[in-house]
Amino acid sequence: MLVTAYLAFVVLLASCLGLELSRCRAKPPGRACSNPSFLRFQLDFYQVYFLALAADWLQAPYLYKLYQHYHFLEGQIAILYVCGLASTVLFGLVASSLVDWLGRKKSCVLFSLTYSLCCLTKLSWDYFVLLMGRALGGLSTALLFSAFEAWYIHEHMERHDFPAEWIPATFARAAFWNHVLAVVAGVAAEAVTCWMGLGPVAPFVAAIPLLALAGALALHNWGENYDRQRAFSRTCAGGLRCLLSDRRVLLLGTIQALFESVIFIFVFLWTPVLDPHGAPLGIVFSSFMAASLLGSSLYRIATSKRYHLQPMHLLSLAVLIVVFSLFMLTFSTSPGQESPVESFIAFLLIELACGLYFPSMSFLRRKVIPETEQAGVLNWFRVPLHLLACLGLLVLHDSDHKTGTRNMFSICSAVMVMALLAVVGLFTVVRHNAELRVPSPTGEPYAPEL
Repeated sequence: MLVTAYLAFVVLLASCLGLELSRCRAKPPGRACSNPSFLRFQLDFYQVYFLALAADWLQAPYLYKLYQHYHFLEGQIAILYVCGLASTVLFGLVASSLVDWLGRKKSCVLFSLTYSLCCLTKLSWDYFVLLMGRALGGLSTALLFSAFEAWYIHEHMERHDFPAEWIPATFARAAFWNHVLAVVAGVAAEAVTCWMGLGPVAPFVAAIPLLALAGALALHNWGENYDRQRAFSRTCAGGLRCLLSDRRVLLLGTIQALFESVIFIFVFLWTPVLDPHGAPLGIVFSSFMAASLLGSSLYRIATSKRYHLQPMHLLSLAVLIVVFSLFMLTFSTSPGQESPVESFIAFLLIELACGLYFPSMSFLRRKVIPETEQAGVLNWFRVPLHLLACLGLLVLHDSDHKTGTRNMFSICSAVMVMALLAVVGLFTVVRHNAELRVPSPTGEPYAPEL
């Protein structure tokens, strides 16, 4: 597994670099990219946001391994993951309203504090302390994915008065560098685990200075902004009305809940599948992220004016790839007949599919869900998503250790078949809807780059 992991990492990284270099050469410079004031503002945002993302990714490869290192059983580890998911959904429901009321800058600083405390709890062997750490991690995740974006959009529009059309450029670049940071974080996690002498807790200790620096920079360089006009109850009620009144929204939410709940379970399962075979977890994680980056690059190429594939087609392809990969995993994880290389390839295919799925889903959500209702609708999407993931992990908790992983992949396969049926249903509903298509390259508006 050691040689396979390093070889896959090198091949995937080279493929990503090749695709991105060719895309950059073909891409003409835009007006936003040459505006000095805009670039300075972007830099102020990126230096804080990227530190926060780097700290988050640095912890990902060794979370399961850490709990295993503390001699917890797989069922106990599953409960820790369920606690994290439950706190993410609970805090995620109120995060937007909390951030608007408390202040976006204060919320970003609060994120750095709560996530640092979460990392510190990983130094304890006490199960209750680790449960509290998972709850803090859920709060921190909710703040990470609400406070930073809300702060940027308000500053972009209200304080600096930049054109709204420039906002996608900032988040497209952030999405690309988020993938790059994830790749680098996996390698860094592998390095600090080997060199610091602390074992699998090392990446969590190394993340604390990054979080402290992010909080300090936000405190020193950012202005504060608020939005105390929105009520959480009105946001959720409007989102529910939109969800129930538009079949497209309901089907899209079903696909998201089914697909992403399977991805959450995959995040839990990959370590116990590969670690017993001597896989370098940090390099494996970097390979996953490189595969996801490759998928995102392929999405941009496929939807370009040259190839002109539609996001609906790529969403369908992503779901099909995951269905195929999960069927592979049901065979490669059979007790007594494990094939770690085959499992690793299946995991890479799942990450490649994620690279296609997330920009496709983002495009379709923007087109289907009214902008004023997006926050409320997304809150309702998150509830079944995390509920399915929690139920899946609890099923694994009650399963026999030797067959539980294979059974879980079998269940995930069935869930993804349901997601595929929902995709077919969405195709049926929107097949004549030109709004959900990337316009043909004849001078018509083109889909924003993701």
